[in-house]
Amino acid sequence: MKKPSLLSIIVPVYNEEKTLPPLLKKVQSVKLFGMKKQIILVNDGSSDGTSRILAKLKIPGGLILRHEKNQGKGAAIRTAIPHTKGDIVIIQDADLEYDPNDYKAVLAPILNGSADVVYGSRFMGVHRAFMFLHYMGNKLLTHITNLLYGTILTDMETCYKAFKGDILRSLKLRSNRFDFEPEVTAKVLKRGYKLFEVPISYHGRGFGEGKKITWRDGVVAVVCLIRYRFTD
Repeated sequence: MKKPSLLSIIVPVYNEEKTLPPLLKKVQSVKLFGMKKQIILVNDGSSDGTSRILAKLKIPGGLILRHEKNQGKGAAIRTAIPHTKGDIVIIQDADLEYDPNDYKAVLAPILNGSADVVYGSRFMGVHRAFMFLHYMGNKLLTHITNLLYGTILTDMETCYKAFKGDILRSLKLRSNRFDFEPEVTAKVLKRGYKLFEVPISYHGRGFGEGKKITWRDGVVAVVCLIRYRFTD
């Protein structure tokens, strides 16, 4: 792999009018080993003031895409992937739970040739105290992943997933909601790509603060992990 010169940052956005502006400032200001940034925002049918904010944005070299109706995080990411041009692609939620200052740590194993894919683990780094059920749900899904795929991951459900661009663009992904996380993990592991984890910081929200994932998404994730272990 030639020295990466462009990082594509996919930002799925759904009803994040309060957090989107400060998040974008952080993304735009972070320095990345001299790499340029391609920021791709996907407005996934937001019904709050998000559309109004995006209409006023000017992102040099960036792109704003839109779903007329809410389809889910996975659908937003899949919409963005064909538009990515980066040597490396990273996923960034719009809710300020994850800090773009961690990009350097997440990208480092790819840049030094150690990894094809890198996950930023919330359980290895500094984090706000989790909601107990959310914590246990994450641990259960990660444990099931490890059992099915013979790995020792600590955080399969993390948002911060970085990929060599050609790898992500080659995957045939189908998931529309939060089942994107187990599907992309399953397909990366089954294809034998080198997957590393690094510690990141995490400031998790509660449901009263706008968190969207629920126990139903956890059930779907389990089904997804089992399905993609035996099918494509």
